[in-house]
Amino acid sequence: MTRGLVVGTAPSADAFAPFGTFIDKPAEPGQRRFYSQWLGGEALEAVFHVNNVSPVSLPVMLTKLERHPHAAQCFVPLDVERYLVAVAPSAPDGSPDPQGLISFLLPGSVGIVYARGVWHAGASVLDRVGAFAVLMWRGANDDDVMVDIEPVQLLAGAGEP
Repeated sequence: MTRGLVVGTAPSADAFAPFGTFIDKPAEPGQRRFYSQWLGGEALEAVFHVNNVSPVSLPVMLTKLERHPHAAQCFVPLDVERYLVAVAPSAPDGSPDPQGLISFLLPGSVGIVYARGVWHAGASVLDRVGAFAVLMWRGANDDDVMVDIEPVQLLAGAGEP
């Protein structure tokens, strides 16, 4: 059975905090924001690449989630209008808990860091092809965990196309 979930159009840093953090510019010129505390891992190497992502339209059917138990993953939009972020907590057995799934619609001016071990959907952009700079640490053989989930349809919020 497919479950529907309305995508949040007012992204909340507090709601996302258990899963990672948003990457946003500092409020004032000359200031810096650091995100280094999210990065790294023992015996891992930094890997930096750029993804080119084909657009999707809402509603979107979500059937898989992934996680990286050994390293955080940073996505910084390079050329993105809007994109979807979907995250889920872990169940007691370590599998994703789809009932706790939340999803946000983010502007292309805000990046994200998925914390180590967080269940998340793959990158999905809306409106047009998009590109992200991606930074993560690699080296553990078991750091890409992909699982199928019961389908969840991500639905447009009020006033969204």
